[in-house]
Amino acid sequence: MSTKRVGNLFYDKGSGRYNIRFDLDYFYGGLHCGECFEVLIEKDKWEPVRIEMSDDWYLVGLPGVRLDGLRVRI
Repeated sequence: MSTKRVGNLFYDKGSGRYNIRFDLDYFYGGLHCGECFEVLIEKDKWEPVRIEMSDDWYLVGLPGVRLDGLRVRI
């Protein structure tokens, strides 16, 4: 069984995609449309979401949420 990694979302201007930072020098590598992961929405509650792109990046299931800095696990 694989262990899920926890990190924070950030927008990578160089790639034009959101990425996940797990540690100072350890990154996911860039998220693509349709990728699924979980977002921490309360102290101990993880919500499954999917990232998509229209005019801007958004999370299916959490409309209007600001993505930068969100605590995620994948």
